[in-house]
Amino acid sequence: MLDLRYVVDNLDAVRARLARRNADAAAPLAAIADLARERREAIVASETKAAERNAANAEMARLPKGSPEFGAKRDTLKALSGEIKEIERRLADVEARIEQALLHVPNLPDATTPDGAGAEDNPVVHTWGEKPRHEGYAPRAHWDLGPALGILDFDRASRLSGPRFTVLMGPGARLSRALAQFMLDLHTGEHGYTEVAPPYLVKDSAMRGTGQLPKFADDAFRIARQGDERAYDLYLIPTAEVPLTNLHGEEILEGDRLPVAYTAHTPCFRSEAGSYGKDVRGLIRQHQFDKVELVRLATPETSDAELEKMTRHAATVLERLELHHRIVALCAGDIGFSAQKTYDLEVWLPGQDAYREISSCSNCGDFQARRAQIRYRPEAGAKPRFVHTLNGSALAVGRTLVAVLEQYQQADGSVLVPRALRPYMGGLEVLSAR
Repeated sequence: MLDLRYVVDNLDAVRARLARRNADAAAPLAAIADLARERREAIVASETKAAERNAANAEMARLPKGSPEFGAKRDTLKALSGEIKEIERRLADVEARIEQALLHVPNLPDATTPDGAGAEDNPVVHTWGEKPRHEGYAPRAHWDLGPALGILDFDRASRLSGPRFTVLMGPGARLSRALAQFMLDLHTGEHGYTEVAPPYLVKDSAMRGTGQLPKFADDAFRIARQGDERAYDLYLIPTAEVPLTNLHGEEILEGDRLPVAYTAHTPCFRSEAGSYGKDVRGLIRQHQFDKVELVRLATPETSDAELEKMTRHAATVLERLELHHRIVALCAGDIGFSAQKTYDLEVWLPGQDAYREISSCSNCGDFQARRAQIRYRPEAGAKPRFVHTLNGSALAVGRTLVAVLEQYQQADGSVLVPRALRPYMGGLEVLSAR
């Protein structure tokens, strides 16, 4: 969430920065502008009445106690105090309404985030490796390779759960497990992350803290029980970013603890409400998928460097797996709701003749920290400040499995196992049809 006082004092500047995202991003500011006027009027009224009270206090101090004038001035002070309390109540109500409106306002793009309207405007900042060559045959998509190998079963998954679900079988299930284990070992052993096994169900307050609510309520799976009398809702996590970031919600960390770095392997659940007709085949866009997530909490002064570091950690996974990929800087029109700056890692899928996103690494500034109330104390006795939160996929397990199948496929339909994964696969070197 944006800072209330900054927004109401700089509405035009905020509107201009949000316009870099898209034409509709600044729409919620219209209601906030009206509320901001009410807030200013309440502040002026409060200050005016406070000045009158101070003057009355000074006059009463000069009057003899017990005199009629003293009693009259005391009555005036009581009346002024009552008026001030009512104005303060109005001010608190207006600020609460502004905060509710701000929950729908996206983060401000960073000055270094490039301009652009969508994915076609994202500049490529780095490319690793070369596209694999499939000489003498046309590379197949994973939705053909997987069933032929007996490791992906879309039909049985559909009978079990409906569309956008997949059953992984035999070596396919083991390959998914191997990928997740490899990623966790890399991030905890070499990159310094602390592994966390968080709950898969979180309160609505946690979803609100990272920006999933209220903006993306339609994309979430909410758990309801008949007769449930909880004072809060529970949601299946759309990403481990939610529990990992909120681990320190409503806490004040000591500055020397930063940066804090967490990783987790979890299933993720998304309704994909706005994606009907898009990526309906294969593993690219599922209601349930596995992901290894990275989250870092940093100081405002170091968060830009932390974003570069996190992006490097995600890219290292692809390099160790020897998967051709590129890194793009998302333009202002393509960054997510909570992000101010984002890098996407896009892996080459020869069966689809396209690059597809496999990781997004974002610096959210203090946007999520303000919503979740995550602060730190720079030094002993100093006033607490909001941390900067960063998150990134490293990586989406299903999409990495897709990349392995498509980049490592052979002419006979078999698939080589990347060298880095063979120890996790019991030495298996080739996936062949059973």
